[in-house]
Amino acid sequence: MLEFYVGPYRQMFKKEQQDEDDLFMIAVLGEALGVPDPAAYYTAELMPAVWEDFHAWHRRMGIPRSPLDHIACC
Repeated sequence: MLEFYVGPYRQMFKKEQQDEDDLFMIAVLGEALGVPDPAAYYTAELMPAVWEDFHAWHRRMGIPRSPLDHIACC
């Protein structure tokens, strides 16, 4: 029954989830990317949770190499 409702919108849900994940990455890595972030102290503990997706994220954003000096994923 769920497939009946979700099926036609699967592509839209996937894109929205990706947009939400991108926003989360910017929130967590904002200070490291040079964006002033007043909540950087609290988001620093979330960095290990995003390491696995970091390479795919910066490639998707159009950044060919890692924008962070201390992370060499490429």
